[in-house]
Amino acid sequence: MASMKKSIIAAGLSFLPLIHAQNPASTSPGNPSLTTWKCTTSSGCVAQDTSVVLDWGYHWIHTVGGSQSCTTSSGVDKTLCPDEATCSKNCVVDSANYTTAGVSTSGGTLTMNQYYQSNGAITNASPRLYLLGSDGDYVMMKLLGQELSFDVDLSTLPCGENGALYLSEMSATGGANQYNTAGAKYGSGYCDAQCPVQTWRNGTLNTGGQGYCCNEMDILEANSRANAFTPHPCSSSDCDKGGCGFNPYALGQQNYWSPGGTVDTSKPFTITTQFVTSDGTTTGKLTEIRRQYIQNSKLIANAKSSAGVSSITEPWCESSDGSAAGFGGLTTMGQALGRGMVLIFSIWNDAGGNMNWLDSGSSGPCSSTEGNPSLIQSANPGTHVVFSNIRWGDIGSTFTNPGGSGSSSSTITTTTKATTTTTSTRTTTKTTTTTSANTASQTHWGQCGGNGYTGPTSCASPYTCQKQNDYYSQCL
Repeated sequence: MASMKKSIIAAGLSFLPLIHAQNPASTSPGNPSLTTWKCTTSSGCVAQDTSVVLDWGYHWIHTVGGSQSCTTSSGVDKTLCPDEATCSKNCVVDSANYTTAGVSTSGGTLTMNQYYQSNGAITNASPRLYLLGSDGDYVMMKLLGQELSFDVDLSTLPCGENGALYLSEMSATGGANQYNTAGAKYGSGYCDAQCPVQTWRNGTLNTGGQGYCCNEMDILEANSRANAFTPHPCSSSDCDKGGCGFNPYALGQQNYWSPGGTVDTSKPFTITTQFVTSDGTTTGKLTEIRRQYIQNSKLIANAKSSAGVSSITEPWCESSDGSAAGFGGLTTMGQALGRGMVLIFSIWNDAGGNMNWLDSGSSGPCSSTEGNPSLIQSANPGTHVVFSNIRWGDIGSTFTNPGGSGSSSSTITTTTKATTTTTSTRTTTKTTTTTSANTASQTHWGQCGGNGYTGPTSCASPYTCQKQNDYYSQCL
C-alpha cells in the first residue's frame, strides 16, 4: 500500500519547536516503559525491559544552560547552528512531554491519541514512537523466519485516521556520533521507504538536503473501516514507495474488516504476521508474508481474493506492483528483516489527501471527504489507538491457537456472517496478470511519475496518475 504518511508527518513536524540537536540536557530522557515479550517454541515468552521514545522532532532543542530555542519555523537557527560542531557546543536536546504528545503506557499497553485536549483547547499531537531496549539503543527485531503478534484496539479510529505499526531499517544507535551523543534515547535517526528529507539525516546535519531511504515493512496501516500491510524494499538510492499492499476491501472482501465484520473492528483483536522462508530457517529466502487474526477465541484466516490470494508472495507482488522486481521484492525485504529492523508506532491523519489511498474508492468504504482532519477533530477529538501484548519470535510461539495449537501451519477457521469455511494459511494461489512492454501501465497504488522515475507513467483503468510531490506520483 502506497502510504505517504512519512513525508506528511515529516512536513507536519517542521512546524513544531523541534529539530534535532546534539547532546542531552539531562541524564534521563524520561522515556515511558512498555513491556514486550520475546518468544521461542522451546521456552515460551520472556518479558523484555523495553520502553518507547518519541521521535526527536518532539524534543525541545535549546541553548546550553538557557531557554533560547535552537530552531526556527524553517529549521535550525543558523547563528547557533551553522555547522555540526558549533551546534553541538551551543545546543542541547531535552526530554519530551509524553502527555501533551498524546502518549501513555501501562505495563504492556501503549495508548496513542491523535489530539491532546486541555482546558477546552485541542491540539494535534499525532505522535510517532520507536521501541527502545534497556541498553539505550533501538530494539533490532530480526523477523526473517519469525513472527510478530500484538493486540490492537482501533475502534475509535474513523475514516481518515491511520493507526500504524511498522518496521524500518534504522540505525540501532539512532546515528549517534561525536556531535550527536543523544542518539536513540532521544528518538534520532528516522528513515523509511518514502525517503523523507529532514533537517538532520541519521543524526547528522543534512546540509545537502538529501532524502533518507531505508527498507520498510508496514505491518498495519488501519482504521476501523480499512487496513493494509505492505513491504517496501529499497535499493542503494531509492525504494519501492508504492509497494505490493494487501488490502482486503480492494481485493473484493468488503465485509471482512469493519465494525461487525469478519474481523470486528469495534472490538480488540490479535494480529499475527509471519515471515516465511524457503527452507523454514531464519537465514533462508523470504517467500511469503502471512497474516491471521484472533478474536473472541476464534482464529480467523486472512482474507482471500476471488483469485485465491490470501498472502503476500513474490508472484503476487510482481503482478500487483510494477516496481517490486526492480527493488528485489521479497528477497530484499527478507534480507532487511534478517539484519534487524526498528519497531515504530504512529497515529496520524492526512490533510493533503484525507487518507483516500487507504480507505476510499476501491480501497475502502469511506467517501473522499470523510477523512478531512478538520472533520475528525470536530466529530472525533478523542480518536486513539491502543497497541498491547507485543510478542515476537519463532513461528507458532507468539499466540495460542484457540483450537489447541500454537502453530499457524494447522488448518484454521475463517468466520463470516453467513458461513464458516476451512482454509489453510499456507495457500499461495496467485494471479497471473501479464503486460507487454510496449503497453506497460502501472497498477493501483504504484508509482507513475516523479523526478528520476523511469517506469510506467500510465495507470491501469480506472486509476489516474496523481502527483504527490516532485519526486513521487501515484496511481489512485
